[in-house]
Amino acid sequence: MSFDLTIFWDQLMSPVYLQGALLAVLVALGSLVLAIAIGLAMALMKRSENKVALAAANTYVWFFRALPSMLMLVICWNALPQLIPAFRADWYSPFVAAVIALGVSEAAYVAEMLRSAIMAVDDGQRLAARALGMTPVQTFLKVVVPQATRIAIPSLGNELIALVKLTAIASVISLQELMRVATIGVQATFRYAEYYAVAIIYYLVIVSLIMIVQSVIEKRFQWTSKQQKVRVTK
Repeated sequence: MSFDLTIFWDQLMSPVYLQGALLAVLVALGSLVLAIAIGLAMALMKRSENKVALAAANTYVWFFRALPSMLMLVICWNALPQLIPAFRADWYSPFVAAVIALGVSEAAYVAEMLRSAIMAVDDGQRLAARALGMTPVQTFLKVVVPQATRIAIPSLGNELIALVKLTAIASVISLQELMRVATIGVQATFRYAEYYAVAIIYYLVIVSLIMIVQSVIEKRFQWTSKQQKVRVTK
């Protein structure tokens, strides 16, 4: 059986694949936003002098690092509706379950990325900001966050790419993402090469676009960080 270009091109231009790719990207973005929100809280708690907060953050990171992402997916989709009545409503879809599962799981890793980025900001910058009369909150938001963001962007970009690929396992809860679409086509036609080749093309395009956007953001925050440093040290 040879590679059929007609099938390949038909599927490449199919709106079903485009919808699957878009869904994969949306799940990855939603998961990353949730992971950053939780991860930032965990990172700040791990830097806290409060022993309870520190213990809670360490426990969270330890626990969710130990659980496979696929296990979190099936727990969120199958177990949560049994335990919490609110998750039995119509709004709770495979998309929402995937975002929650992947976001909560990846937050354990994002927490360490953000903590290391915050720690990488020179303490002299904080002291200079306090000397200028800034409050601790102002110092964090106006001095630490811009510089820590610049440091964290490469790691977060890699995390987003990893999440796009990780959405493939969401097929276990019937999410119609890119890999699920390809698999359904293969099961119907047994044309493995053509359908999986289309999935490869879409993944390459998605990752390439993420890398371009990441590069633009890195340049933007590099400029912002330099300007911020000049203002604080004056």
